[in-house]
Amino acid sequence: MVTTIVIIQLLIILALIFIGARVGGIGLGIYGMIGVFILVYGFGLAPGNAPIDVMMIIVSVITAAAALQASGGLEYLVGVAAKFLHKHPTHITYFGPITCWLFCVVAGTAHTSYSLLPIISEIAQANKIRPERPLSLSVIAASLGITCSPVSAATAALISQDLLGAKGIELGTVLMICIPTALISIIVAAFVQNHVGKELVDDPEYKRRIAEGLINPEEDAKNIQESTLECGSEAKRSVFAFLFGVALVVVFGFVPSLRPEGVSMSQTIEMIMMSDAALILFVGKAKVANAVNGNIFKAGMNAVVAIFGIAWMGNTFYMGNEKVLNAALSSMITSAPILFAVALFVLSIMLFSQAATVTTLYPVGIVLGVNPLLLIAMFPACNGYFFLPNYPTEVAAIDFDRTGTTHIGKYVINHSFQLPGFITTIVSILLGVLVIQFL
Repeated sequence: MVTTIVIIQLLIILALIFIGARVGGIGLGIYGMIGVFILVYGFGLAPGNAPIDVMMIIVSVITAAAALQASGGLEYLVGVAAKFLHKHPTHITYFGPITCWLFCVVAGTAHTSYSLLPIISEIAQANKIRPERPLSLSVIAASLGITCSPVSAATAALISQDLLGAKGIELGTVLMICIPTALISIIVAAFVQNHVGKELVDDPEYKRRIAEGLINPEEDAKNIQESTLECGSEAKRSVFAFLFGVALVVVFGFVPSLRPEGVSMSQTIEMIMMSDAALILFVGKAKVANAVNGNIFKAGMNAVVAIFGIAWMGNTFYMGNEKVLNAALSSMITSAPILFAVALFVLSIMLFSQAATVTTLYPVGIVLGVNPLLLIAMFPACNGYFFLPNYPTEVAAIDFDRTGTTHIGKYVINHSFQLPGFITTIVSILLGVLVIQFL
């Protein structure tokens, strides 16, 4: 009887996650909150712990990133990246994804990649390189940057006192494991991508679009020129101010002794990044209204609402059925802990959020006694939402590729992002497992 009730609750949760994901935006959050209401008032479960700390970190980091965008700093960074990529066009399959990855590591959000994708596509096309190769990997690299970023919501959730922070895991440990393994996995995937598909000049879809006049090189050149325009001194100062805040987060993460006693890393991130937002607005002479109206701030607030509802629903379900769930999962996870990575991957497909995946499933791994370092090594498995080609960065990459080489296949899941997605995920996790042997 107890097991039947748990299964019914789980089916309701999965249905609400599916509906929320289909609605998009704040849909995950509001439908997740419906789930909390049903579990509490319909099944009599006690409300779980809302992810307040994680939400506050997202607010602080997104506020700083939005201030950077409002001051023109983001456009300045894109211009610098574009100039670099133009100097190395033949290696765009390597440097394009790595640049996207670096942007997301610094900014803590994959949304910064939107400005780089059309540049990468144009450079590849101009040099007769199949755009699918760098574009598809760039999208994956952007997501991978989130699990390497010192200021991302997912990393903040991982090291919060509710999760691995309570096990003595600091930010420095996460970065030492995730950054080198991610970078190597991107290089490995780029090597493979260089051999994917026909050469651009031999691609039938590319030939068709040329014949029909659908490809417009002049318009591409104009777009890339706009991306490389010089920005004012305020934009440059705002970039330095933002990087100063990120650097402080890294320093306090690597050297915990610098923090006052009783001050957690999560609180430190919140204080630094929110204060840094004020500094960015001041030196960049930006208007607060512009920061609030930018797409980075809106995307960040969507994430806050989504995590609020979905993570609270997951925690309520788990805490209310802890004994039953632990009994069902303990033998499987104990015999093969790496299967936890599979669970993370599958859940991330449904949640479309690394942070929501972490806050929902990592408590289970901790309770089941999975080695905290192994949990860090499996962190990249939270990037599994590339599996279905409906994430905004994937859609954008397909739209930016005027040659049509970046595509969704006949069976939907046979799309351009699968191969680089699985390569980077598997390689980074395996390397992570190797790295933790020396820690």
